[in-house]
Amino acid sequence: MIRVQIKDGEPLEKTLRRLRKLCNNEGVTKGIKRGAYYEKPSERRRRQERERLKTIRLAAKARTS
Repeated sequence: MIRVQIKDGEPLEKTLRRLRKLCNNEGVTKGIKRGAYYEKPSERRRRQERERLKTIRLAAKARTS
């Protein structure tokens, strides 16, 4: 569960922006969008493989930099 504390004198728009940022970082938004339509098991496997390769590439890039 994601919670956002409203700071004193902080505008509501800024609080909502922080909430959206937290949701994106946690993958909540992506999961909701993914569940909006049926994904075939073969497509799910392909997507997971692409995501796995992407994280491997990013980790390799971070090590070399």
